[in-house]
Amino acid sequence: RLLKQLEAPEGSDGLFVPPHVFRVSGIEEMEREIFGPVLHVARFDADEIDDVVAAVNAKGYGLTFGLHTRIDDRVQSMADKVKAGNIYANRNQIGAIVGSQPFGGEGLSSTGPKAGGPNYLTRFTKRAVSSHGEEKAKPIDPARIASALSAASPRPAARSRLMPGPTGELNRLFFHPRPPVLCLGPGVAAVREQVAEVETLGGRAIAVEDKLAPEALASLPLFGAAIWWGDEATARAYAKALADRDGPIVPLVTGRPDTGHVMHERHLCVDTTAAGGNASLLAGGASS
Repeated sequence: RLLKQLEAPEGSDGLFVPPHVFRVSGIEEMEREIFGPVLHVARFDADEIDDVVAAVNAKGYGLTFGLHTRIDDRVQSMADKVKAGNIYANRNQIGAIVGSQPFGGEGLSSTGPKAGGPNYLTRFTKRAVSSHGEEKAKPIDPARIASALSAASPRPAARSRLMPGPTGELNRLFFHPRPPVLCLGPGVAAVREQVAEVETLGGRAIAVEDKLAPEALASLPLFGAAIWWGDEATARAYAKALADRDGPIVPLVTGRPDTGHVMHERHLCVDTTAAGGNASLLAGGASS
């Protein structure tokens, strides 16, 4: 339902989209990510907050998330549950500062690492990989890889670090392990080296020592990335299969992996003075 619409300036001839405000029942009504002056408003009861967060996460987009609350536990609860690259509490959602508020999403919104974060510059470099030769390998049944992904051990606990920032503002960067990384070689020696690299960075790896058909990557259960150090033709075929996947973007790594390939970076920024928050929302009651 349309609640409010501003008029386009005279003479804009369709080149200007005026702000619109719509009332919706929930994020389930959104079929895709919308960038523009369009605000969707949904109301819900306080005891439905977990269902709302689950619905947001289920959409697969994860750029930014904002909330206003006077309850510290609510902030921490949202930071633990929301799958978004940046979470802002009691402040606006723009103006991320390099080195203090690293910016970037996850899922369908980005692959990482965060711009302005400690792992950003690493992505502009490429460490040479070892030459192991390309051992002949028999084809592997994709069902074996799917089973290994399903049986992968639970993710280890997230770790975090405080980021610098002005007085009255808390900035903390969390590192959450991604789903397992597929180590495709080629060859046993390369696979084992890839596994060691991933595990050294704190991630989980699935060793694929036999040849995996590129088209299998399009339908396997969720994994964090795929590593391939072999020929370019196979790399292109793997990249195309990954692009055909539904759901979160999965990168193909043709060099040595970095922290951003095995960890999701999620940044929490809290204005502890609520100077950038909405005073009327914060005054709305103890359940806010």
